[in-house]
Amino acid sequence: MDVLTLILFVVGLALLIVGAELLVRGASRLAAAVGVSPLVIGLTIVAFGTSSPELAVSIQSALTGQADIAFGNVIGSNIFNILVIIGLSALITPLVVAQQLVRLDVPVMIGVSVLATLFAQNLNISRLEGVILFAGLLIYTAFLFVQSRRETNVAVQQEYEQEFGERPRGLAQVVLNLALVAIGLVMLVIGSRWLVDGAVAIARAIGVSELVIGLTIVSAGTSLPEVATSLVAAIKGERDIAVGNAVGSNIFNLLSVLALTGVVAPSGIAVAPAALNFDVWVMLAVAVACLPVFFTGYKISRWEGAMFVGYYVAYLVYLILAATQHDALPAFSNVMLLFVIPLTVITLAVTVLWEFRARRRQAATQP
Repeated sequence: MDVLTLILFVVGLALLIVGAELLVRGASRLAAAVGVSPLVIGLTIVAFGTSSPELAVSIQSALTGQADIAFGNVIGSNIFNILVIIGLSALITPLVVAQQLVRLDVPVMIGVSVLATLFAQNLNISRLEGVILFAGLLIYTAFLFVQSRRETNVAVQQEYEQEFGERPRGLAQVVLNLALVAIGLVMLVIGSRWLVDGAVAIARAIGVSELVIGLTIVSAGTSLPEVATSLVAAIKGERDIAVGNAVGSNIFNLLSVLALTGVVAPSGIAVAPAALNFDVWVMLAVAVACLPVFFTGYKISRWEGAMFVGYYVAYLVYLILAATQHDALPAFSNVMLLFVIPLTVITLAVTVLWEFRARRRQAATQP
């Protein structure tokens, strides 16, 4: 692996991150100029913008025949978003979980994760299945828009001003924001091509599969916009944004990135048997685990954040041991399956039961 390959990969990643930022800024201000509410902007344009690196990389990979990178990027990003982004954010400060997130968005994330898992059973995400997933995105976005119409108020408008700056006024500012969107899209296209080429070269040089590269390096790299958004939100004390950003990005990854990639790819997205047998189920398990963790007091404590990060480290260790066929793989797998995972399930079950009892006692004492 030569230095040029690494430079190509790093520059491609940088172009993706900067391009996503320019796209979000320009599109958000243009939407505000035509009267779209800040809440809808945050739940749609910003969520889609932070997922745009995944979309660019997955489509580029599918079109050039690197299906393992395309699929692994989506699955790996969803695992990374929950275990690393929420985990690190919770380590910074215990996170607040909005009730709407537990009642609506997390069940939606679990539902689309189940749907994607079912679609992957025949080792291919077809164009029709991509259309079905994308139709789900349209329904979800329309529902958010209808809900937001009831919540538009002065406070929300002020929140937009704090997040994105003043609304664009005049033709010059509109043209400027159109230019930001155009430049951002160009950077995403170029950056995705260089990142994919670099990732394929790295995989071949170090002797691991493109699936592993997609699940790890590529997925972590394309998730950097979500990392930055959530960690900054946690540091600033905007603890609900840190959680909502990760969950929203996971929904968009499946309903837009996976869907559109499946539609654009000539023969759909091929799913590697290794991904179907392990990584897809890890993604689903991580999504389901959010419900009991988020439900307990509608907060994520530091120990739960540490647990999330620990599981991601264990996931990486498993991928490395499996890729190298290391002798320690069977022992590591047995420890995780027989001790660590059952202990975690028992702990979460006891915590949820304790929370139920605490709420019942509180309800009984109220007049």
